[in-house]
Amino acid sequence: MRPQDSTGVAELQEPGLPLTDDAPPGATEEPAAAEAAGAPDREAKKKAPCPGLGLFYTLLSAFLFSVGSLFVKKVQDVHAVEISAFRCVFQMLVVIPCLIYRKTGFIGPKGQRIFLILRGVLGSTAMMLIYYAYQTMSLADATVITFSSPVFTSIFAWICLKEKYSPWDALFTVFTITGVILIVRPPFLFGSDTSGMEESYSGHLKGTFAAIGSAVFAASTLVILRKMGKSVDYFLSIWYYVVLGLVESVIILSVLGEWSLPYCGLDRLFLIFIGLFGLGGQIFITKALQIEKAGPVAIMKTMDVVFAFIFQIIFFNNVPTWWTVGGALCVVASNVGAAIRKWYQSSK
Repeated sequence: MRPQDSTGVAELQEPGLPLTDDAPPGATEEPAAAEAAGAPDREAKKKAPCPGLGLFYTLLSAFLFSVGSLFVKKVQDVHAVEISAFRCVFQMLVVIPCLIYRKTGFIGPKGQRIFLILRGVLGSTAMMLIYYAYQTMSLADATVITFSSPVFTSIFAWICLKEKYSPWDALFTVFTITGVILIVRPPFLFGSDTSGMEESYSGHLKGTFAAIGSAVFAASTLVILRKMGKSVDYFLSIWYYVVLGLVESVIILSVLGEWSLPYCGLDRLFLIFIGLFGLGGQIFITKALQIEKAGPVAIMKTMDVVFAFIFQIIFFNNVPTWWTVGGALCVVASNVGAAIRKWYQSSK
């Protein structure tokens, strides 16, 4: 479910897609390439997918992730970390049968376990932070900020994996930073104007730091996934994510003293929907990446922002300010520009 959710989405994401050709794109938790590459004769017999089907899957995935984010925002009196715990339990019930069926085991290759642990801790932390951001700031603002994740991915890949960081990457970074600044509106640049903010500026700032932290952790998760490559089964990666996420959630809730069952029956229904829509979003983004190139998928994934704006207006009667719109345009332009550049490079 995302990112990276994000958010793992990565998980991330549900959050933006990494714009690389050698790693599994996704908020925080996208699968390796299809395993049928070694059977060209069988592939030739397969019916070609319908043109545009991958993009439709991406659009559907963006919609489902956005609806899941809406339910996170709608849940009352349930801490963001507790929502994360419920999601981990729900996803665990799905992953266990998959691991048993695929006979991959529950521990993983010896040389990859440290990376699996890091992936689980960082990915689940990204999920908790983005849920907190959804609860403390507007849906549109939090969603836009999480789309800065690809910028951090490029920087971390440059530092940790020695991948090339070009002037174009630097330009896209500047665009993203500009977009985040327009959304945050720090007082030393914009004065004390807090129009359009759902909460006080201090609450808005807390949500901003949580969203940025989610983007950073989601980017770190994607770099780790790229480091592991295809040597680790996708479901095993998710297994570490949900197990360590549940452990981390229980520890944090115990320290904060926030663990409690939802009082309202509607909130319990929302928690189920968060798990269902997140799982559905993962399934469709997975299908999209199996039949479509990463560049077009990354561009279509920016529809997350559009859905966030629409839901914020319809369900919360909160029209985004021009600052938010301007920030969203900068961040989306950065993502689309990076996607087009990578797409062009891969087609050479």
